[in-house]
Amino acid sequence: MLLRILGGLILLAVLVIAFFAWTLRPLDAGAVQSQWMTEADRFVTIAGEDWRVRETGPENAPALVLIHGFSHSLESWDAMAAELDDRYRIIRFDLPGHGLTGPRDDKAYAVPDTVAQVSALLDDIAPESFALGGNSLGGLIAWRYAADHPDRVTHLVLMDPGGYPNLGVGDEPAPIPDAMRAYLTLAPEAGVQYATSTLYADPSKVTPEQLERIRAMMRVEGNGQALIERIEQYTLPDPNPDLARISAPTLILWGDSDAMIPATHGPRFDAAIPSSRLVLMQNTGHVLMEEWPVETAALVEGFLAE
Repeated sequence: MLLRILGGLILLAVLVIAFFAWTLRPLDAGAVQSQWMTEADRFVTIAGEDWRVRETGPENAPALVLIHGFSHSLESWDAMAAELDDRYRIIRFDLPGHGLTGPRDDKAYAVPDTVAQVSALLDDIAPESFALGGNSLGGLIAWRYAADHPDRVTHLVLMDPGGYPNLGVGDEPAPIPDAMRAYLTLAPEAGVQYATSTLYADPSKVTPEQLERIRAMMRVEGNGQALIERIEQYTLPDPNPDLARISAPTLILWGDSDAMIPATHGPRFDAAIPSSRLVLMQNTGHVLMEEWPVETAALVEGFLAE
C-alpha cells in the first residue's frame, strides 16, 4: 500500500514538472509570428539581424520613428500610433533580442552597439529626416542617436527615457539576481502580470491581450537569454556631455508615478538638453503611451506641429 502511495506521488510530481516545463517552454518564432504579424509588418536584414519592421500611415506623410522599451515590442506603440497614423508615417521595429526580431548571433547588446545597429537600420528604412521618439530603453537609444545624427532628427520625443544612473546601474552593469534571470528566461504568467502592472499607475488598465502578447514575445526562443545578456552589458555613464550635443527640439514626457525611472530624472534631462520642454503627466506610470495613448498622442502631435 505504501509503495502504491509513493508511486502515485512520484507520478503526480512528474506530471506537475512536465506541466510547468510545457507551459514555460520557449516558443518557436514561427508560431508567434503567425499570431502577431500583421500586413503592415515585414522583415529587413540589416546589421547582421532580421528586424521586424512595421510601417503605417500615408507613405508621403511626415515620418515618426518610435522605439520601444526593454522586454517589450513594437506593439507597445499600437494605441498611440492609431491616434496618429492617419497624418504621420509611423515606423516601428522590434529591437534585437525582443519581439520577433529575435536574438543576435554576436550577442552585441551594449547600448553603443544597439545605437549603431539601429542607425544602420534607419539608414535603410527611414527617410532622410524624421521625428524620433522612444520610451525607457528606447528613449535612451533615441536620444543617443539624435546626439550623433543631428542632420536626420527634426524633433525628439523622450518618454521616461533611460540615461542617468538608476537601479544600481552606472559606469558598470548591476548584478542580476537569480530570480530576475528565472523571470526573463521563463516568463511565468504571474511574473509577467506583476512586472507589467508595476509599469502603470493604474494596473487595471493592463489587458489580458497585452499580457498574452508580452509573455509570448519574451518566450520566443533565445529572447530570454538575450534580455539577460543585455542587462549584463547595460551601463549608464554620465549622460550630460552627450545630452548637451542634442540640437533637435525635444519634448520630454514623464509619468509622475513612474516606479522604474523616477520622475526626478525629468528635470535633469530638461536642464541638460539645449532646446527641450518637460511635461509631467499626472497619475501616469512608466509606459505613458500605453496608459494614456490619446493624451500622449495629442501632446506629441502638438509638439510636432510647432
